[in-house]
Amino acid sequence: MKFEEKTIDIIKRTHDVKSFRFRRPEDFDFKPGQYILVSLTVEGKVVTKAFSLSSSPTEKDHIEFTKKLTGHPFSEVLDNMKVGDSAVISGPFGKMIFEGEYAKVALLSGGIGITPMISICRYCTDMRLDTDIMVIYSNKTESDLAFREELDEMMRNNSNLKVVYTLTRASESWTGCRERICENMVVREIPDYRDRHFLICGPPEMVRSMEEMLSAMNIPKDMIKKEELAGY
Repeated sequence: MKFEEKTIDIIKRTHDVKSFRFRRPEDFDFKPGQYILVSLTVEGKVVTKAFSLSSSPTEKDHIEFTKKLTGHPFSEVLDNMKVGDSAVISGPFGKMIFEGEYAKVALLSGGIGITPMISICRYCTDMRLDTDIMVIYSNKTESDLAFREELDEMMRNNSNLKVVYTLTRASESWTGCRERICENMVVREIPDYRDRHFLICGPPEMVRSMEEMLSAMNIPKDMIKKEELAGY
């Protein structure tokens, strides 16, 4: 499906991350974890980029994608967008989806790779699914933690959801994990990892390293889904 919509809200998530909301057409259906293509005019040319949806199918009045603003031309156009500005959207696409088909899942994400995980967590929470969800969310510093308030609220409302935050450049006051996602962390935080299906999203290098890690941990390929954020 392809359509043009105006922004109805722009939400600043962190110092360099914004979410862009658009009215959701009545006939636009998608699954949690999927992505869309967004087309904007950049320096006189139409440029199209892929973005995971950070909204859930349970949110009927809007769709949302979230972008880390990198200073590149496409990011600059987004950063300067105002409510009422429009974009051409097509989709949905992607096979890294989850609608409750497994009893236990583990979501591994780095940076802006949290976006499809937010959609999945919101969907499972709103639908009151019994799925046991473990999330490990890696960032550099506290200021890079997008959606922390939303995730914390979902944990309060969903006893089946647990989120572990880990920072690689944390301040002295940070009391949580201080390491990259690694085998030791997965074994420590998700002791029943052998019983879980894994979903991975983040920069390509991070996704590849997570795949290699899970392979070394003897997780079958058919128990792993992934989405690489090209141009991260």
